[in-house]
Amino acid sequence: MKKYVYLFKEGAALEMPLAKKKELLGGKGANLAEMTGIGLPVPQGFTVSTEACTKYYDDGAKMGDDLKSEIIENLKALEKITGRTFGDPKNPLLVSVRSGARESMPGMMDTVLNLGLNDEVAAQFAADTGNERFVYDSYRRFIQMFADVVMGFPKSDFEHRFDAIKEEKGVELDVDLTAEDLKEVVAAYKDAYKKHAGTDFPQDPIEQLMGAVGAVFGSWNNDRAITYRRLNDIPGSWGTAVNVQQMVYGNRSETSGTGVAFTRNPATGENKLYGEYLMNAQGEDVVAGIRTPNPIDTLKDQMPECYDQFCKICDTLEEHYKDMQDMEFTIEDGKLFMLQTRNGKRTAQAALRIAVEMVEEGMITKDEALLMVDPKALDQLLHPNFDNDAYKAAKSVAVGLAASPGAATGHIYFTAEDVMEAHENGVQDMILVRNETSPEDIEGMVLAHGILTVRGGMTSHAAVVARGMGTCCVSGCGVLKVDEEAKTLVLPDGRTLTEGDYLSLNGSTGEVFAEQIKTVAPEIGGNFATFMEWADAARTLKVRTNADNPRDAKQAVEFGAEGIGLCRTEHMFFDEERIFNFRRMITAETVEAREEALGKILPYQREDFEELYRTMGKYGVTIRFLDPPLHEFLPHTDEEIKPLAESLGMSFEALKARVESLKEFNPMMGHRGCRLAVTYPEIAAMQTRAVIEAAINVSKETGTLITPEIMIPLVGEVKELAFVKKTVVKVADELIAESGLDMKYHVGTMIEIPRAALTADKIATEAEFFSFGTNDLTQMTFGFSRDDAGKFLQDYYSNNIYEHDPFATIDVDGVGQLVKLAAEKGRATRPDIKLGICGEHGGDPKTVEFCHKVGLSYVSCSPFRVPLARLAAAQAAVKEKLGK
Repeated sequence: MKKYVYLFKEGAALEMPLAKKKELLGGKGANLAEMTGIGLPVPQGFTVSTEACTKYYDDGAKMGDDLKSEIIENLKALEKITGRTFGDPKNPLLVSVRSGARESMPGMMDTVLNLGLNDEVAAQFAADTGNERFVYDSYRRFIQMFADVVMGFPKSDFEHRFDAIKEEKGVELDVDLTAEDLKEVVAAYKDAYKKHAGTDFPQDPIEQLMGAVGAVFGSWNNDRAITYRRLNDIPGSWGTAVNVQQMVYGNRSETSGTGVAFTRNPATGENKLYGEYLMNAQGEDVVAGIRTPNPIDTLKDQMPECYDQFCKICDTLEEHYKDMQDMEFTIEDGKLFMLQTRNGKRTAQAALRIAVEMVEEGMITKDEALLMVDPKALDQLLHPNFDNDAYKAAKSVAVGLAASPGAATGHIYFTAEDVMEAHENGVQDMILVRNETSPEDIEGMVLAHGILTVRGGMTSHAAVVARGMGTCCVSGCGVLKVDEEAKTLVLPDGRTLTEGDYLSLNGSTGEVFAEQIKTVAPEIGGNFATFMEWADAARTLKVRTNADNPRDAKQAVEFGAEGIGLCRTEHMFFDEERIFNFRRMITAETVEAREEALGKILPYQREDFEELYRTMGKYGVTIRFLDPPLHEFLPHTDEEIKPLAESLGMSFEALKARVESLKEFNPMMGHRGCRLAVTYPEIAAMQTRAVIEAAINVSKETGTLITPEIMIPLVGEVKELAFVKKTVVKVADELIAESGLDMKYHVGTMIEIPRAALTADKIATEAEFFSFGTNDLTQMTFGFSRDDAGKFLQDYYSNNIYEHDPFATIDVDGVGQLVKLAAEKGRATRPDIKLGICGEHGGDPKTVEFCHKVGLSYVSCSPFRVPLARLAAAQAAVKEKLGK
């Protein structure tokens, strides 16, 4: 019979690597087992495995009798370990029920605390402990959590009743309520529960437990968990484990408390204990932001023995895991307990500092350090800071906690939904302002440039999520007053800001400004430079950039690009004078007229390419010939056509007829790419002349021979490529012969049509290199438009049909197989063929790893994603080396 449930001590005894343990027990369960195994003070319990979660969904979201029996069997084992009995009023065992996915998903899934309480247990437990207040505080928390998590009843209904009782009693904080007050809260909660459920709150602890385990499994597929998984590339097939653990009580007395801490500073990486705690509280109080917690350092004075013990445990855990740890702890009547540990979320700056310093400390190797940093986190380093002069001239209106570094300026919005709506309406810069954030806000938080909360500490939901995303965040700014319904923000000086007003945040200092402040690009160095040197030494995959102008090319070189993998020449035609001559070419009736118009464009193209060659120096530049359909360059309304007709010396009717003749039902699959050069070879001839003449000029200017790379787009048949290549070779060879230079050049193609991938062996007879244009390859393989797919993909995510956007991360099973096949076929024909990828996927870490595995030569991505791709390429090489 298959085993689905493991006591913590059984998990500790499993002989398998930690990564495998996490696959079975989830991250939290595996770490609880590890801490048990190394003798740390962990409240005992058991883990219901991820395999049980998979079975739960296979069985139609139901728990089978065999799983229920195994849970009860392990519950009895836990009773023996603790000396307490589940459901026994005289000596009750109460438990927490928590999720635990393989990868940390903070706040995305559900937790139930104090499970096992009922009316009888509460009354007897209160009498035995002599602490009614503690027991009924725990009971009211349990009822609300059970109603919310297990039954799905609105949390607000319970919160409104709670607030009403606090107002009636004239108290502001939860801790000011008496035992009798809390009994009233319990009664009010039970009444609310009955109104929603139609039955009384369940008194059977086993019924409570099975409901909670099922609810945690169910929360794996709640909306916020699905969104988080998609944003963080976590497969839906993994499922979550469930941890059932003996309760320890941070709300039991004034010598009890609870907290969250990191072994190093998650914002800066400083090797110093960092965290917060609250006395007489349970864990939810610290992260919910309802009360402002105390810095961990103050525990040294308040409870020195606990503090010293905790510091030793921190050292033990960091040494054990070889990484910065994020820990939850509870103190019950002066005794310390460790509730969980995990590798801590951190800012990019902190991640680099921690990785570099741990290597310097001799704790880890350079290869291990490279695997510690999420490539996407490097994106945080490349975003704006405040302009120094503008920052000095600005005056802050409030100061909160510096929860996540960086600078943000934008229009304020008070709900995640409003941020999402503003984004859809084209608003670029948005600040989300809340009393406190919750996991439901995740989609708005992703879009916001900055987050400001009135309540919450450095480990609140807003702070942790913002740091993970690299979003600037100021939390716990209690001097502000936010009315989310009225959409107003009242400043300490009495001024009121409303939706759409400007606000600026300094996430590194906690400052808030009621104005727009100019931002500037960041400066990179120090740990970043050291770390990226290690990455470059480890990787075998080259990293190029997609750039159409010298500005982007220069930025990419600064970020470490090794050439241009895609220069889209059509982007060079939209200057006012250029577009006029380009339109003259499109509307020309004869080859001679087209050539005359193209002759006007030639000098501009040549100068553009010269600038790119100068900027890239020794690195290669791949120039893609004209790709979009011609109608994109023409106006489409009568109001726009009339003045253009006059300037071109055409009648309105003639130009309109030409515009109409170029319209296509499906232009993305129409007269574009190499098909234009088949119909109008003179376009390819002009572009070849511009490319080769620019290379000749810069080669003579610098004394270094340039090897141009000409890329023909949208080829699906080798004869197409041969036809266009004939024009290219004729022009190029004549120009090079006239120059007297011994210049080489390469002609290749984009593989972006499935037929090209399937016939790549034939195409390689003409193409000297392939560049996979995975944007088009993806839309043609899937059969939907990348411009329209966003309208329905959300339905696919919510129904677990797709787990991620196939235009963001390559579809390995479909599109990836075409890439792999084309690479193999291309190499079979031409062993030295150069293979690259230049779609948006080139800057996606999982795609970069795939490109390494199939043996591509390089990836090409936008300039700001170059460091990300360099690290992803290094990680792919290290994983292959280490067999991971």
